[in-house]
Amino acid sequence: MLFLIYLFVAVSALVAYFLHYNLNYWKNRGIPQDPPHPFYGNMVGFRKNRIVHDIFKEYYNKFRKTNHPFVGFSFLQKRSAFVMDIKLAKNILIKDFTNFTDRGQFHNERDDPLTGHLFNLDGKRWKELRQKLSPTFTSGKMKFMFPTIIKVSEEFVRVMFDEVPVKSGGSIIEIKDLMARFTTDVIGTCAFGIECNTLRTPESDFRKMGQKFFTETRHGTLLSGLIFSFPNLARKLRMRVISEDVHQFFMGLVNETVAYREKENIKRNDFMEMLIELKQKGSFTMDNGEVVTGLDVGELAAQVFVFYLAGFETSSSTMSYCLYELAQHTDIQQKLREDIKNVLQQHDGKLTYESIKAMRYLDQVISETLRLYTLVPFLMRKALSDYVVPGNSKYIIEKGTQVMVPAAAYHRDEDFYPDPEKFDPDRFSAEKVAARDSVEWLPFGDGPRNCIGMRFGQMQSRVGLAQLIQNFKFSVCEKTDIPLKHDPKSLVLGTVGGIYLRVERV
Repeated sequence: MLFLIYLFVAVSALVAYFLHYNLNYWKNRGIPQDPPHPFYGNMVGFRKNRIVHDIFKEYYNKFRKTNHPFVGFSFLQKRSAFVMDIKLAKNILIKDFTNFTDRGQFHNERDDPLTGHLFNLDGKRWKELRQKLSPTFTSGKMKFMFPTIIKVSEEFVRVMFDEVPVKSGGSIIEIKDLMARFTTDVIGTCAFGIECNTLRTPESDFRKMGQKFFTETRHGTLLSGLIFSFPNLARKLRMRVISEDVHQFFMGLVNETVAYREKENIKRNDFMEMLIELKQKGSFTMDNGEVVTGLDVGELAAQVFVFYLAGFETSSSTMSYCLYELAQHTDIQQKLREDIKNVLQQHDGKLTYESIKAMRYLDQVISETLRLYTLVPFLMRKALSDYVVPGNSKYIIEKGTQVMVPAAAYHRDEDFYPDPEKFDPDRFSAEKVAARDSVEWLPFGDGPRNCIGMRFGQMQSRVGLAQLIQNFKFSVCEKTDIPLKHDPKSLVLGTVGGIYLRVERV
């Protein structure tokens, strides 16, 4: 009994020491930080009543005029350098990338194989996998998948025509669900080669499992916070984050799909086909002479899984927010419709890979949507060795320290974007983009670790929106929430409830 008391006292003392050290880490180094909460750090309200975007924007605005290159921040128990200076952000993401290649995210390929994807991996494993996958996202490969996306988009238009009668006044439609059904069908076809037909039958297992990943966690707040704050410890404890039914569904689906295609020698124009080729070819030599091993089934499943999650949720949300803004700014919507019509006239009236790329104003509208509704609010990196901020020797990011680049806060900074709450696609004219530093717009990240699927995400959003805008008009109605209410529990920028708009045929 006495031993247990001593053990309890010892453990309590260690915990108290750790908390005290963590809570005072930045203060002891003369770096400003808002006093952190013992458990939530500077994330009070996280996943309860505040979205991460608002937490980060408020923190950024508090220190924005103080000329600190970075300030201290505690993301739960993970001490972080919160980057205030855009030049420092550029160093971390691009110039000094070799010291910030890792994200420091939890992944456990042995016990939780679906976490072993490109977004999570670090070090040599990330570098090898990035080299393996980069050739699957070239312009040539995008053209390869383009006809598949067009086929789904044509069904999308047919479903919309069924929803919107010819009668005057059109219909009130919940567009968030409809956009998610479109992108689910695109990703299901391009990633798995499966005709999901979610547009016609919304309650498919495929979609339910994707939604579940974003809305439900395997553990409660305490364990989820432990895994995020101490990913290496969580991995040693063989912890998992993917729900068991989600794990079983996607692992089973990938194994069955790969086995069937290999047995029947089936070839398709999709992402799965490219990954199977990587699996089958084994080791190969890159252009730089480096030898890279092929994918095994576990690695293949993880990449398909993250491709599905990133492609269906981010693109559907972007399209939803875009239509929401266009419904409020019908002059911009009409200008976009005319631009789409003009481009199509120059390409024989057909939606082709080339005509979609030529829709410059559509690209501006999407870029402004991503600025105003940045789906992932921050970029995360980890220092591999001590880093002295150039020109500021007092500011040292020690080895192992997490670095937070608050992208969504940059996007609402009036010094970069005057009148930042206003929806204005002209901010992304060719001239203004050329005059702006690339790190002032970060919905896809920047540098060697930017989003590898950016081309694909942009392509499916452009196709979907081009089809909708040339065929339908969108406007607000009595059920439209202005402003929108965002869901604090969503892993990306999600809304509470649907987004309702009035839709009429053109």
